Amino acid sequence: MTNLPSLPAPHAQAGGFDRRKLFKGAAALAATAVTMKTASAATVAPLGQTGAPTLQTPLPLGPLPGARYPDSRLESMKKPKVSFGPTGFPAFAGTMAVERVATGFRWAEGPVYFPAGRYVLFSDIPNNRIMRFSEDDGHVSVYRQPSMNSNGNTIDRQGRLLTCEHSGRRVTRTELDGSITIIADKYNGKKLNSPNDLVVAADDSIWFCDPAYGIGGYYEGIKADPEQDKKNVYRVDPKSGEIKVVVDDFVEPNGLCLSPDEKKLYVCDTGFTDGPDNPSHIRVFDLDVAAGKVSNSKVFAEIPKPSITDGLRCDTAGRLWCSVGWGDPNEDGVRCYTADGDLLGKIHIPETVANLCFGGQQRNRLYICGSSSLYAVYTSAQGALKP
Repeated sequence: MTNLPSLPAPHAQAGGFDRRKLFKGAAALAATAVTMKTASAATVAPLGQTGAPTLQTPLPLGPLPGARYPDSRLESMKKPKVSFGPTGFPAFAGTMAVERVATGFRWAEGPVYFPAGRYVLFSDIPNNRIMRFSEDDGHVSVYRQPSMNSNGNTIDRQGRLLTCEHSGRRVTRTELDGSITIIADKYNGKKLNSPNDLVVAADDSIWFCDPAYGIGGYYEGIKADPEQDKKNVYRVDPKSGEIKVVVDDFVEPNGLCLSPDEKKLYVCDTGFTDGPDNPSHIRVFDLDVAAGKVSNSKVFAEIPKPSITDGLRCDTAGRLWCSVGWGDPNEDGVRCYTADGDLLGKIHIPETVANLCFGGQQRNRLYICGSSSLYAVYTSAQGALKP
């Protein structure tokens, strides 16, 4: 049992107490009140949601229920000529199936693979954190919290993490020593909306999109009025750090990626979220990396409404892989297109899919961010070396 300290006996003075100590205590209380008032005046609101409850019952890990070889969740647009898998669709890799490798998130986004550590980093936006999935043993941990409601992530040629932050309204780079460099947070002296996704070209220029999703409410960022007149795609010069608008006619620019030869830039437009007459498609541009310019815009692929796509990756053959979600559950998952825009096949996932990336030591494992979970499937394709 813990003994309480004995109280001092009252001093034998008038009234049975020491007035000097009383005044001294009152002064201390007053000083404390001033300190608390000062501290209160210095506090700021939390940068984004930090405690959005996750699912009460986590989904089971491993191959999805009913999986068999070949996995029926891989749907080829071409009728197979043989029974051993969907011919012509590079998602099929033999004895494999779609697996759920991690779960328990509120909204998974922005995956990027780090080959040096064999791990995937991805954002859990409402929970204001970046998660890490270790490929070698399946361990899941928190990489960073708070993450400024991070969304899209990528890796540059020096192995550094680059991140789009909703509540920070900025693009940052995590240096090799762990310090954070702000790459972009303003344009023409005004705050960016909420950077969403980004890529790094071979010359170290950074290209990112800036829709308004992160300032639309308090769930994935901080509600605020947009300061930019348009929702642009920007380029950050690798030498001067100058930020320039490269495309300004999107309704809501979203995921983006480069073709393996860096002669094409693909960008999603998820404007359909703002109104039924707005686009839900992928645009492609001719890209001049050295000049920092794009041209010859055209629609690469239409996504069947009400579904949208907001995550893109290319493989080494130039095929484009994109996420699909928010619409018909039968369309939830991943689509694969040829470089000419022909649909090759689909990977069906039992949750809305936001984004994806290639990983694994051979870059042939596709990691898929599906709402509350991270999924993976081995493919017969390899992800392009470019971020």
